[in-house]
Amino acid sequence: MSQNFATYPSLKGKTVFITGGAGGIGAETVRAFAAQGAKVGFVDINATAGQTLLADLHGDHAFAQCDLRDIDALRSALDQLTKELGSAHVLVNNAAHDDRHDWRTVTPDYWDERMATNIRHMFFAIQHTAPAMIERGGGSIVNLGSNSWWEAGAGFPAYATAKSAVHGLTRTMARELGDHRIRVNTVVPGWIMTKRQKDLWVTPEALAKQIDRQCLPDPIDPVYVARMVVFLASDDAAMCSAGNFMVEGGSI
Repeated sequence: MSQNFATYPSLKGKTVFITGGAGGIGAETVRAFAAQGAKVGFVDINATAGQTLLADLHGDHAFAQCDLRDIDALRSALDQLTKELGSAHVLVNNAAHDDRHDWRTVTPDYWDERMATNIRHMFFAIQHTAPAMIERGGGSIVNLGSNSWWEAGAGFPAYATAKSAVHGLTRTMARELGDHRIRVNTVVPGWIMTKRQKDLWVTPEALAKQIDRQCLPDPIDPVYVARMVVFLASDDAAMCSAGNFMVEGGSI
């Protein structure tokens, strides 16, 4: 895997907030922004993983533990990060959880919990951070989507529904905030080889089937999703908004 990645001078010293930043794609995104010289604040429900990652970083960064299904707790965590690092130039709405479930056994309470886990917090994080971006005169918001509904995947209808809604949120907020030079985009990961995926669902047969579906013949490392997010946060992407940016090896 190549590590000969770009450096974006426009990100140096910028404040970046990332949800779900303690593991998987989120942790790789935290590291990628820190390597750019940004000040990274991230939230996660896993306090141990969050503190461990924070200790590994060099520079001015912060972690706040919260369960972002609780919107008041999310707001408080974002306020804590703001107090430590300043208001965000960049917001990355990464947090999600792709638990499998049988459509026949889904209850209304479970459905609501899946929406709270995978889409509701994105809007309220934007609502909480965008006013400071407006006051500053610009910013970048990146929402993480999923290939799951594009590929008509089975086994998680509530998750796929929530992830399809990310695109509606991105496009309407791009219009709402565009006059303030705040860009809002969606990054669409494919099947990314995080530790969670490898531990729970990656088998030789399943991976071979996915690779056959992709145009490119390699499994996708989380670093490539992080690199797309970093690009969209940078001034190099100054005219990118309301878009979908695929990192799925050509499977869609």
